[in-house]
Amino acid sequence: MTYSVHQHWDPLRVCAVGRSYPPEFYSYITNPKVRSVMERIAIETEEDYQKLIKLLESFGVKIVRTDIPASQEECLVDGKFIQPPMCPRDYTAMIGDTFFMPSAGPTVDRWNNIKGTDWPVNPPQSLREFQNLSNRVKYELNNYGIKNKTQTLQSLEELIESQGNKIIYGTGINTAEISRIGKDLYFGTHDYHQDQTALKHKIKELFPDYRCHITNTGGHLDATFCPVKPGLIISLYDIPTYTDTFPGWEVVYLPGQSWTAVKPFLDLKEKNKGKWWVPGEELNDDFTEFVEKWLGHWVGYVEETVFDVNMLVIDEKNVICNNYNEQVFAAFDRHGITPHVVNFRHRYFWDGGLHCITSDLHREGVQKDYFPESRLT
Repeated sequence: MTYSVHQHWDPLRVCAVGRSYPPEFYSYITNPKVRSVMERIAIETEEDYQKLIKLLESFGVKIVRTDIPASQEECLVDGKFIQPPMCPRDYTAMIGDTFFMPSAGPTVDRWNNIKGTDWPVNPPQSLREFQNLSNRVKYELNNYGIKNKTQTLQSLEELIESQGNKIIYGTGINTAEISRIGKDLYFGTHDYHQDQTALKHKIKELFPDYRCHITNTGGHLDATFCPVKPGLIISLYDIPTYTDTFPGWEVVYLPGQSWTAVKPFLDLKEKNKGKWWVPGEELNDDFTEFVEKWLGHWVGYVEETVFDVNMLVIDEKNVICNNYNEQVFAAFDRHGITPHVVNFRHRYFWDGGLHCITSDLHREGVQKDYFPESRLT
């Protein structure tokens, strides 16, 4: 039976869940202040993953995890550790019964650095294709760490292939910026200055049988709004086009929530993320100060005060969210929805909420048309 996803509130049956490095990964860190914090983050991150998995399995959802390379050496690219496969949503999306893998992992820019005359047009489509490449290309792949990024998604790719689904690679479409609502697909933009004409042309080629809509979100769509069920949207912004694209739906606005509320942390993290991934920088006084100032307590404070619209819908009656919000929970009550709280405590450190750290691979149901009067963009 092939998998499919037509509406993201249909009953969830198969779901990918991300994975982070285990605490022993950070044993190389010699500064105990830094090492202890990174070990704590690793332990608490997996604890939260397990809470999420337990909840999903209680609803009969089959779970598949992303993969971590077998050795620490395999995680190094140019002396830096690649980020763990925390967010399968960034690299995978089931749209209808077609599985999209626009990039095979977090170092996709590496493909452009090693292209040669005998290099395939697109990245290898599977580990089997990888093995069939010439020895020279295989050496370059390993040398640049490209093999690792396919390995991180190997379990997902093999499962999808075993179901007989078509897999499309290298589209350039960011799968975290797509919302699937029957005949309608909604796309966010990478940034506020993205060429929407080019984006519109690309998505029309990829999805000729859908009505495609573009919203200038300036980032991941799933961090901006969540259509929880037919008739209800939770959103960070008052986007005027909701009236046209979702006529008659209730929209609950949460100004000042989520990522905007943690901008000071994110700004400093952006400056330091290269350091904490580089072996040896753990002795850097600036980095140690960063760890003690932000990772020790500040993220823990934010997790209790900021509501994240990056939610995972199990079905029309059940949704997973990171914490309580009076306004949101009142809307859930009006619509007969039960919220289930799973606090992904270090979501800002890892840049991923509950929707990001999962990818729905199969949901029950057939495609519906919620807006038959809508026009193609």
